[in-house]
Amino acid sequence: MNHKLTVYINNESIIEYDRNKRLPGKQREYLDKMDSDMDAGFMLGDEKIDQPGAKDRAKFVAMTLIHSIDANNEQMIVATCAYLATREAGLTEVRADADGDNMMLDLVYDQGEEVAFSRTLN
Repeated sequence: MNHKLTVYINNESIIEYDRNKRLPGKQREYLDKMDSDMDAGFMLGDEKIDQPGAKDRAKFVAMTLIHSIDANNEQMIVATCAYLATREAGLTEVRADADGDNMMLDLVYDQGEEVAFSRTLN
């Protein structure tokens, strides 16, 4: 298994998150709270997700990660990377490419699976 989760923005490696890092108890509790909050559903772009599955959650958290990088929100960057690394064990890369008002995100998994989605930026 790949022990790193790499985040790319416009083909530039921005973050390499090491899955081998042990998470403190408070941080594990926060990830559980993120899951609990997402249980109520959320908006993913223009789509309302009432009963999110694992891939829906990964998409939502990946989008939050990219926005956190843009806002230079270190705490949320760490939390979203930790979430993706622990909840999506096979995820190796998050790739974001901005093109004008649109952003394309790809979640790349170690078994060759790729989940792509786009979002219009506000």
